[in-house]
Amino acid sequence: MALEVKLQVFEGPLDLLLHLIEKNKVDIYDIPIVLITEQYLEYIRQMETDDMNIMSEFLVMAATLIDIKCRMLLPKEVGEEGEEEDPRAELVQKLLEYKMYKYMSFELKDRHIDAVKNFYKKTTMPQEIEQYRPPVDYEELLGDMNLVKLQEIFESVMKKQEDKIDPIRASFGKIEKEEIDMEVKTQYIEKYILGHKKMSFRDLLQKQNSKAEVIVTFLVVLELMKVGKIDIRQEHTFDDIEITRKDTE
Repeated sequence: MALEVKLQVFEGPLDLLLHLIEKNKVDIYDIPIVLITEQYLEYIRQMETDDMNIMSEFLVMAATLIDIKCRMLLPKEVGEEGEEEDPRAELVQKLLEYKMYKYMSFELKDRHIDAVKNFYKKTTMPQEIEQYRPPVDYEELLGDMNLVKLQEIFESVMKKQEDKIDPIRASFGKIEKEEIDMEVKTQYIEKYILGHKKMSFRDLLQKQNSKAEVIVTFLVVLELMKVGKIDIRQEHTFDDIEITRKDTE
């Protein structure tokens, strides 16, 4: 009864060489070329394939190994820098590159397998949150007005307040804390609005005596617009903003 031997399938000549090096536990930088060549040729003799393209690749590597084996028997060549050249150097470099790509492919394959095991939960939202609507429609409340235009006017008034600074007194370096009661300022502006059906936003800011009062007034106007006590309109770009009082029934 004949003994059947099943050969391991390799992806190419370099794969076979790498297997032989690992099998014999030899240093890849110091390959025993005679031993590896003999084992390589023995594997080729046992190969059974009708694909000449595959066989030709293994035969080319066999010829390379034999060439290296012959060059190892001859006196070593000396390079331009005066160092002896190793006939195995080019083969070692190819094996190192192939080994790197091979293990990188293993790593990518493992990551692909791990990725298949990941599951993601679809986003869910409680019904009461999905049905929530803001109590005030700010877009309808503001109309054509936007905060950018209000900011432009605010910056313009602040610039004028800076121009009013006394250059001599400002150099004294004395800093005083100015406290402004927000509630009192709100009552003042509401009273002012009651006495005026329409008013200029710029004029209202310019009536203030300090930067702090301008800022507080600006915030109060925004709050009154938010709660719907006033309307703010601007007919054309760069025009003054007009504040209109809303009469409550």
